[in-house]
Formats: sequence, structure tokens, C-alpha cells
Amino acid sequence: MTAVVNSSGPQAGALHIPAPVGLLAELTHRCPLQCPYCSNPLALERVANELPADVWVDVLKQAADLGVLQLHLSGGEPTVRRDLEEIVTGAAKAGLYTNLITAAVLLTRDRLEKLAQAGVDHVQISFQDTEPANADRIAHYERGHAKKLEAAGWVRALGLPLTVNAPIHRQNIESLPAFIELAERLGAQRLEVAHVQYYGWALKNRQALMPTRAQVLKSAEIVAQARERLKGILVIDFVVPDYYARRPKPCMGGWGRGIINITPAGKVLPCHAAESLPGLVCENIQNRSLRDIWLSSDAFQKFRHTEWMQEPCRSCEFKELDWGGCRCQAFAFVGDMRATDPACGKSSFHAAFADTAHGEAASPPGPFVFRNPRASA
Repeated sequence: MTAVVNSSGPQAGALHIPAPVGLLAELTHRCPLQCPYCSNPLALERVANELPADVWVDVLKQAADLGVLQLHLSGGEPTVRRDLEEIVTGAAKAGLYTNLITAAVLLTRDRLEKLAQAGVDHVQISFQDTEPANADRIAHYERGHAKKLEAAGWVRALGLPLTVNAPIHRQNIESLPAFIELAERLGAQRLEVAHVQYYGWALKNRQALMPTRAQVLKSAEIVAQARERLKGILVIDFVVPDYYARRPKPCMGGWGRGIINITPAGKVLPCHAAESLPGLVCENIQNRSLRDIWLSSDAFQKFRHTEWMQEPCRSCEFKELDWGGCRCQAFAFVGDMRATDPACGKSSFHAAFADTAHGEAASPPGPFVFRNPRASA
């Protein structure tokens, strides 16, 4: 059952707001990899602006008091932070279940042991492909794939649960069966088959990443068969690309309804791409409590319920299931953050949205644009 946080202020009691289940803590935008599908914003946060560990520890206490159960430590690459153990210790003391989301290329066994002792409960490692040369090309990191395999072995040797994250796009989608075999071989408990979602750097590289509709449908068949075969052995999450959908996904489970995202500099967001929306004021955790931001800040209230919706969303029978879909996608494609998500078949922009995917998937992929300009040269 989802906990409920009662609102305070002029409309206290009028609406019940579910307590957030998860907190995505982007500890840094620094990363040794250059993955072209990265969801970080194009304007990356500088290291000088990153929240110090003591502030993060206080934020995690606030999160636990608010009802958060799961902490996802992300970035960029969280292991670039030398004070990561201090942050993990704070999370453990707050009673949070801590998931380390990592590229793993900077990990040593000694560091991983220290993080496990500090309180890391689960490790998620991203793999760019199963074929080493292509994996290292996509990440723009030499011997990265080999280092990931080694780190995955350490995770299992230490008795930690492992998730294999497989970001899928046109340049690795044919490796999906091999990704499933890899997760089995590594002893992972979970595999995330996550078709790339087009925000941040992924949007900038969309033509290089967009698979065909036929490939997407085939990937769904492969996942369905694997789920049946591996029932009780491996959990497989499957995220389909919006460009080939008929129904939109609820943004982060619904805007301001389940997940809090905090940037390296402390901005508190309803989703990781929310800063792309013009005029959306996202408050900083250093200036206001997490509870106040969650309950009553303009950014979290803006699309939380259904009053903001235009037609056809306003009268749609699914409006309290998909909560209007993705606001960032509506703005990126339609130019109106209140518009129906173009992934929805009821949107007047849906045909153009699908045509964009078909056209880009049929075109030569072109070179990647990496986060580091020198890498793209």
C-alpha cells in the first residue's frame, strides 16, 4: 500500500498526495564514459556546484522521514565521488534501501567491499553491448566492457544482488538475445531491457539511435519468450520506446506521484528532464525542506493531478492511469508542455511523431555526438 502525505496550507485536506517511493540522487554529472544516449542535460553541472556529502546525508534523512524507501545513487558516474562511502553510510542510517547505479569501470574490488560495508544493498551495472569492441565504441572507453564483467563478478562474489542494465538502440538491438544470456551467465537477479528514451544527449543523437519498428516488435517477442523461460530465475523489465507506442507511459509513474530526482547542485525535480521545460521553477534543497518541495512547490504541483489537462486528455478515460504522459516529450516535439503526449494515439501529432521515428530509423545513423566535444571529433 502506498503511504499518503497530507498537504498543508490553503488547500489542506483537499487532496491526498502519495508519499514518494524512490529518490534518484544524481551525485555528479562527471562520467568517464561518453554514452550518446545519456539522459543528463546538455548543460552539465560543474563539480564546484556539487552538493557536499553532509548535505546529501541530511537530504537522505529528510527523504526517509517523508516516506521514501528506495535510494538510487546515480550520475554521471557516482563512484567518481571520493565521499561516496559517507553518503552511503548516511543512507543506511536513515533506513533507505540503496541501489548503486554505476558504469563500474572505476570500481576496484576493495572499493566495492567498502561500499558494501557502508550499506549498499544492490548494484546495477550498465552494459553498452555484449560484443566488447562495439560496447567500447558506444561508451567511447577502452576496455570498458572487460572491466564491467570483472566488476559484476565482484558484486556476486560479495553476495550483493545484481541488475544488468541494457540500454537498447539501433546500434546494439540485435544483441538482445546475447544480453539475456549475459545476465544469466553473470547470475543477475534482474535485467533491464530499456529502449532508449529521447531526452538530453539521447535526443541530440536520436537519428543515430532510433531502431526500426520491426526491430522493436521483435525485441518484445524475444523478451516475452525469455520471461517465460526464466520465470523465477531472472526478472526482465522491458521499457519500449515512446515513438512506436499507441499509449503514453505515466511520467515517472505520474508527475510528482512517486519519484523525486535531485540534481548534483541540489535542484529537486519531478523527473530527470524537467529542467527542459521553460518557466518551470525547480527549488533547491539547500533553500527549502524536501517535504515542503514535495507537497507544495510549483514544480511538483504543476502537472500532479488532472486540472492542467487540455483535450483530449481532459475527458480521456485513461487520464488517471497515464496522467497525461510525458510533459518534457510534449514540449520537445509539440512545443507545448500541456499538450497531449505525442506518443498517444489520440494526439494530433501522433502520426508525425511516428513518421519521425520511421524516417530516422531508415536513414544512415551518422556519427555520435559525445558529451566531450573532443570525443566527437
